[in-house]
Amino acid sequence: MKIRILFALGLGSAAALSGCGDDPFSFPWEPSPDTLRLYALSQPDLNRVSALDAYPRRAVRVEAAATAGQWDVAVDTADGRFVWLPPGVLGVASQAGIAELDERSFDAARTAPADTARYARDRAVPVEPGRVYALRTRRHAGSFGATCRYYGKVQALDIDVPGAAILLHYDVSPLCNSRSLVPPD
Repeated sequence: MKIRILFALGLGSAAALSGCGDDPFSFPWEPSPDTLRLYALSQPDLNRVSALDAYPRRAVRVEAAATAGQWDVAVDTADGRFVWLPPGVLGVASQAGIAELDERSFDAARTAPADTARYARDRAVPVEPGRVYALRTRRHAGSFGATCRYYGKVQALDIDVPGAAILLHYDVSPLCNSRSLVPPD
């Protein structure tokens, strides 16, 4: 009986708020692109961040014990070029992946691919200057028992192979399982 009363109160509150022109189920999302410098995983100086944990938007050290596979893409060099390394490349069980997008402009990239086969999960992907990539995070626990993946976009702004560093421009949607890379209108 209590559950029915709570449900009715919730519906009544939602209806009242909807009558005011507000969507009670909408999630406020403003674009918040950021930059991040990562260092090649294979460079000799340990203690440098080499991976992005896209949701909650932080740089991590892959070799740190506390990291425990909690990241979505790392960077390294191979054959004189930078490469993206999804966790599967390093033997970490994860659904995180990276996909090349057709858009050549960060702002033009509006939707992440629906085709899961487009996301590299267990192979290195060359970093091409100017190319925009879609990033799919590992699984996260969401509200009400849901399993969430978050999607974002990333682009290399500056590649310094001799210095083993790369400067990234990225943004990540805060909406669970939404492939939209920009806030809804």
